[in-house]
Amino acid sequence: MSAFVVKGWCPDAWRPMMAGDGLLVRIRPPLGRLTRAQIIGLCAAAVRHGSGQIDVTSRANLQIRGVSDDEWRPLIDAMLELGLIDPDTAREARANILVAPDWREGDDTHRIASELHARLHELPDLPGKVGFAIDAGVAPMLADASADFRIERAASGHLILRADGRDHGRPLSPGTEVDRLIALARWFVDSGGTASGRMARHHAPLPDWAAATIAPAGSAPRLEPGPHALGLPFGRIEASALTRLLEVEPAIRAIRLTPWHIAVLETESPLAATPDPAAFITTPSTALLRTDACVGAPACPQATVETRTLARRLAPHVVGRLHVSGCAKGCARAGPADVTLTGCDGRYDLAFDARAGAPLPARDSIPRRSSPSSEPPECRTPMKPTARRSIASHSR
Repeated sequence: MSAFVVKGWCPDAWRPMMAGDGLLVRIRPPLGRLTRAQIIGLCAAAVRHGSGQIDVTSRANLQIRGVSDDEWRPLIDAMLELGLIDPDTAREARANILVAPDWREGDDTHRIASELHARLHELPDLPGKVGFAIDAGVAPMLADASADFRIERAASGHLILRADGRDHGRPLSPGTEVDRLIALARWFVDSGGTASGRMARHHAPLPDWAAATIAPAGSAPRLEPGPHALGLPFGRIEASALTRLLEVEPAIRAIRLTPWHIAVLETESPLAATPDPAAFITTPSTALLRTDACVGAPACPQATVETRTLARRLAPHVVGRLHVSGCAKGCARAGPADVTLTGCDGRYDLAFDARAGAPLPARDSIPRRSSPSSEPPECRTPMKPTARRSIASHSR
C-alpha cells in the first residue's frame, strides 16, 4: 500500500486545507440549511475567489475548492457577511453538528440543535474529527452517518443519548439533552478519549450516569431523489449550475444539505423545469447514487489515481455499492462497499465487501490506463484465479 497521511483533523473556514487544486475551505451552515440569499452569495463567492467547484461532504458540510492564498481572506469576509461561519474561530471548529434534514421549526431536532449551537463555548477541546448528530425525529435518519455523540429517538418514543460504537443509549429527560451531551463530551476528554481520536475507538467504560440501556428505534427509510430532493453526483456541484437552478425556480426559498449527497429543496411548488441532468440526479435508480468516489488525482495530493471518470464508467456494471478511492484513507466512504477500488502507486487494488485500504488476502491491481475505453478496466485485465470475480455480477 502506498503511503498516505492521516491528518487527524478536518478543515474548516478558519483552518483551510491545501489540496492539489488549491485551498479547501469548509463551510458548516447552521442546521445544515442555506437560505436563497445565502446560496446565491456563496455561489458568487465560490466563482470569484475559488474554482467555482463546491463539494457536499458526508457530514452535510460544503467545501469551496480551488481557493488561492490571496483569495482566502476575501472569501472568509464574504462568508461572514452571509452568516455562514462564526467569527469566533474556536466556536467554528466545534460546530461539527449533523442535523436530520426532516426537522421543522420548534420540533425536538430544531430545538436541541439550536441550543447546542448556542452553547458551543461550553464544549471541551475535542479531536478535529469528533462530531455530533441531532436525530430526534420520529425515527433515526443518521444511524449510518459519521458522528461520535448522538441524540436520537428510541422505539418507546423517548429521546436517548448514544455514544458511537455502543448499541444502546441513555434515556433523556426533556430539556436536559444538551446538558447531557456536553457532559458526555467532557467525560470523553477526561477519560483519555483524545488519544483515541473517535468515540467508537474509545473503550473506556461509560460513566454510571450514562449507562446505556435503551436501543434506538429502527431507522427511517433512506431519503431518495424526488420532486423536492436532488442528488449530486459524488457530492459535487458547480456554483454556476446551482445559480441557474435558483434562477429558473424562484419558489425555492432554501436548501437543506444531507450526508447522502442529496439536497432537499424548501418549496411547496412543483419545479418549473427538469433540473440539468449533468448536474443533478432526479431518479432513485441512477447508479451514481450507489457510487462513492473522492476527488482523486490530481486534485488530491495523496491520491495516485484518477477516480471519478472510472467510477462513472463502472457504476452501471456494479450491483450494490461501488467505492473508488484515490488512496487508502477512503475519504469518500468510511464503511465497506460491495466493490471497492483503492489507488495504490498508480494502480487500483480491487476488493469485495471491503473498506478502502483494507488488507487483501490476495491482491490484484488493475493498471491505470491513460487512454479512454468504453469497457470497465476489469473486463480487460486478467486477475489471479483466487480472486477472479466479475464486478458486474458480484453482490452480497
